[in-house]
Amino acid sequence: MDTMNAMSLLSSIARQISGHSVSRLIVAYSGGVDSHVLLHLCASDAQLKDKLTAVYVHHGLQPQAEAWAEHCQHSAQALSVNFKVLRVNAMPQPGESPEEAARNARYSALKDLIAPDCALLVAQHREDQLETVLLQLFRGGGLRGLSGMPESMVFGLGVMLRPLLNIAKQDIMDYARTHQLQWIEDPSNAHSDYDRNFLRNAIVPLLKQRWPALDKTVSRSAVHCASAETMLGHIAQTWFLTVFNVDDNTLSLQRLLAFETAQHAHIIRAWFQHLGLKMPAQGFVTRILVEVVGARQDSEPLLTGQGVSIRRYRDKLYCLKQMQPAVLVDMRWPKGAVSVLMANKQWLSCMPATQGIAEEKWLNATVVIKFRGGGEKIALPKREGRHALKNLFQEAGIPPWQRAAIPLVYLDDKLAAVGDKWINAEFYTENEAALRLVLQRQD
Repeated sequence: MDTMNAMSLLSSIARQISGHSVSRLIVAYSGGVDSHVLLHLCASDAQLKDKLTAVYVHHGLQPQAEAWAEHCQHSAQALSVNFKVLRVNAMPQPGESPEEAARNARYSALKDLIAPDCALLVAQHREDQLETVLLQLFRGGGLRGLSGMPESMVFGLGVMLRPLLNIAKQDIMDYARTHQLQWIEDPSNAHSDYDRNFLRNAIVPLLKQRWPALDKTVSRSAVHCASAETMLGHIAQTWFLTVFNVDDNTLSLQRLLAFETAQHAHIIRAWFQHLGLKMPAQGFVTRILVEVVGARQDSEPLLTGQGVSIRRYRDKLYCLKQMQPAVLVDMRWPKGAVSVLMANKQWLSCMPATQGIAEEKWLNATVVIKFRGGGEKIALPKREGRHALKNLFQEAGIPPWQRAAIPLVYLDDKLAAVGDKWINAEFYTENEAALRLVLQRQD
């Protein structure tokens, strides 16, 4: 990379940063040649240098990790750049590869540093993009995967930028040698046990013998895929909004099935994205459509996976985060308390109102919260007879799995209210001081 190219790259970095109105820059600094070149480039610009902090993530996976941290600190000091070490636990969880565990630990730690006025700079370059696209291709990735890594993305409360993503590895090496930089060589990079290292060490060099500009052309293909993915995402969002029920985050099955079969998977993915969930694998989307959407009308299908449960009730498709079932226990409402927190992480509150449970009856009674045992009935204001809760739940369209968690409020051993949904006619008033119950889930 000659002086002119370095100046051009610096100008590009400055322009990319200025587009995000950030006042602090954090460089993910491993001490390797790529991150060292990025840090050196930024530190050579007076306007960028004052904003810089180099951050070394100490995974503790290599015997040399402590020495590497010291090397990075000395290198940052030589450039008069602020420096910080983050120590993480990168041991893999069940089902996690060592690569994935280290990456997740690294990004989780870095994410905590990124405030709204902050950008994280990472040194991934064009050959990293090539490897990413090839890995996604070999794993059967769709447009999203084949789009590779974006130049910028939301990260933490700020943004992540990849200023070197369109730069060739050779240009980075030329810059490092021209400026006589000293960098760390991680010995694990020479091992081809990991997929990315196998590609880098054995496959890409062979491919580039035949197609020397492979990194550039595949990077261009990734841009095309990203453009198509963005366009399709916008279209899928319009489909999704016609199917989505805002009040309970469900999908209408009737409206979903009005679309062509090929559109269903895109709507499901838009749903997951709206809920802030990890994108579902193609196989899981297929199972949702076959095992849940396509189940018999009289069934209650349940599909679990990827940390969620997919259920269907009547015309609605539900996506629920998997949680340990709470042990529901009876509890007495403390005298004078406005709210109580129950074992299932729900708050039940009593608020002043113009209609609801008569305040006098509430204050003069022993109030106890219980949960369904079966067979409960309640008399409702302005309706004749007594009504089984089972029938009321069905009438209100409350899914079966939600019913057990709805608290039953007893005044002096008489069922006075069912959550915030129904009040016993015996305790109901419209013309006196009253209390209304409000049921909320704790975040």
